[in-house]
Amino acid sequence: MFRIASIFLLVLTFYSGLTYGSSLEYSVTGVRSELRENIEAWLGAAPETPAERSNFVASVEGNVRQSVKALGYYRPDIDIVIDKSSSPWSMIVAVTPNEPVRITQIDVAIAGEAKDDPEFIALLASLPFAAGDILHHGVYDGFKKQLIALGQRRGYFDGVISRNRVTVNADQHSVNITLHMSSGVRYRFGEVSMDEGLMDMRWVESLMHIQPGDLFDMSALQKLRSELQQTRYFSSVSVRAEVENLANGLVPISVTLAPVNRHSIEVGVGFSTDTQERISLTWRTPLINRYGHSQETRLEYSTINPRGRFTYNIPLSHPLNDVLQLSAYLEDNEYGDLESNQKGVRVRREMRKGKWIASYSARTLDESWELQQVHRDNSYVLPGASLSHKSRSGSLVDPEAGLHQAYYAEGGHEDIGSDINLFRIYSNFRFVAPLSARQRLVARAELGAVFISSGDRGDLAPSLSFFAGGSQSIRGFSYQSIGNEVLVEGPDGVSRSVTVGGDRLVTASLEYQYYVTDTWRGALFADAGDAFDEGDFDAKYGAGVGVHYMSPVGAIRLELARDISEDSPSWRVHINIGAEF
Repeated sequence: MFRIASIFLLVLTFYSGLTYGSSLEYSVTGVRSELRENIEAWLGAAPETPAERSNFVASVEGNVRQSVKALGYYRPDIDIVIDKSSSPWSMIVAVTPNEPVRITQIDVAIAGEAKDDPEFIALLASLPFAAGDILHHGVYDGFKKQLIALGQRRGYFDGVISRNRVTVNADQHSVNITLHMSSGVRYRFGEVSMDEGLMDMRWVESLMHIQPGDLFDMSALQKLRSELQQTRYFSSVSVRAEVENLANGLVPISVTLAPVNRHSIEVGVGFSTDTQERISLTWRTPLINRYGHSQETRLEYSTINPRGRFTYNIPLSHPLNDVLQLSAYLEDNEYGDLESNQKGVRVRREMRKGKWIASYSARTLDESWELQQVHRDNSYVLPGASLSHKSRSGSLVDPEAGLHQAYYAEGGHEDIGSDINLFRIYSNFRFVAPLSARQRLVARAELGAVFISSGDRGDLAPSLSFFAGGSQSIRGFSYQSIGNEVLVEGPDGVSRSVTVGGDRLVTASLEYQYYVTDTWRGALFADAGDAFDEGDFDAKYGAGVGVHYMSPVGAIRLELARDISEDSPSWRVHINIGAEF
């Protein structure tokens, strides 16, 4: 019995393969581009079984007529030729679309309060069809849906399409369009209900862009939801207009907030030719108490730059736009030929307005390093301020265009606890501009200066000096290898040059990128600049090529560069991962 059953299954499988293979192949001729694509969309996939083939053949002419009519061709000639001698059958659908119908009269009007609404006025000004255009039912239906959707977004919940007529005279190849909307009144925001037990409601209320009685606008609700999510105080946020409970021209709003997990831990790994392999551990407590306090503790290890930082955040007037940060940090780093150990604390107030971020701060820095077999350990108290702005378009990890600019200033004085008097300024810029659909230009620049007394130069810590070189600076040079150099006599009595950084910094980069595919691009670049002491500028130049892969976390860049300011330089490989901004 088992053998008989096996043979039966094999025969059935063979028979099924013969029966349910493609039973007809077809092609559409006589039309191009949009017409052919629409015909093929209406016809669908080729039939597989004889029964499907019979239905397909019987309905093919009707489907073709409907498909071309949707694009304004009401009198097509259709010739269908079927060859039944082949297996599968073959069918040729020859279509001559003939003269299309064109729009002769348009009557589009808005009645009700929306008549004077700027959004509706703008929509009517951008009408997607005009007299003389070929009738395209899809475009017309799409505009009608836009009217209805805009009414819902702007609060015209009683709005209806009162007249909707497309009158076609196929003999005269003409079309009259009549589309009227009656919007009714525009509703206003009603009472906002939410769970008030999670935290002090003044922080939630500071995010409110709506007040009972304001004109309804869905974008205000979307902004509220987005900002509530950005606080990280809640695991989920729902902001809903209760349109089923409309009354007296008001729309009740319900806000549902789910509590966030008390703690979260993230582990990350990465690699860069600048800092080598690295692993990080981040512990966050997004909501310590009902007053919106939070903390983040980050530990990061790499052979060149191990560090740790603890930050405690306190919202002041706004949980996103006005925050006080208290932080403490420890860090080891290599600057040129110097190994530095740093520790410090900082108080910083960060304020956001639109795309601008401003801050003022005060920090302490205790830094130790060794030079000429002399151990140095200096302390600084550094009040400062910063201002930055970022704008971009397109993907977060691969923007089409954008500009980032940042400015920093801080100073120290012996009267407030610093070992030396200093004033330090620094700025950086990054610019992305599209040249075409597959080409773009990326430019970078850095400028910096430290103003100190000449006798205090040896007491300027490495982290306050400037260095250049590496994948984010001048490629073709190793990480932070460019800076002012001094001769140091070693234990063996032999003098050698040691890079100790400069009190000035100027770098610039220009890069051309070409997208071979959506996920791969090539790059050509040139970098230049120097980190130097005042009056000793000596420009260094690097140039090279790169291959970039667009990953979900940003571009993975493999770049080959060389120093072109020296004779017989060696090539250097740079690897980096991350977005432009």
